[in-house]
Amino acid sequence: MSRSTLALLGGLLGFLLYVMAVVALADHVLKLHWLVQLAYFIVAGIAWAWPAKWLMFWAARPRG
Repeated sequence: MSRSTLALLGGLLGFLLYVMAVVALADHVLKLHWLVQLAYFIVAGIAWAWPAKWLMFWAARPRG
């Protein structure tokens, strides 16, 4: 199986699990002050990008 296929499958599964965790935790955050909510949703909205970036670079890296 190629790296890009593994990255695709791993990325989709990881993103699905990440979204499920963020939504589950958001239920608790919605009871807090609006500034805490704002910080949470900013961090949660951006945090997935770093693992996705690493995964894309790993998939595109030449074997060797």
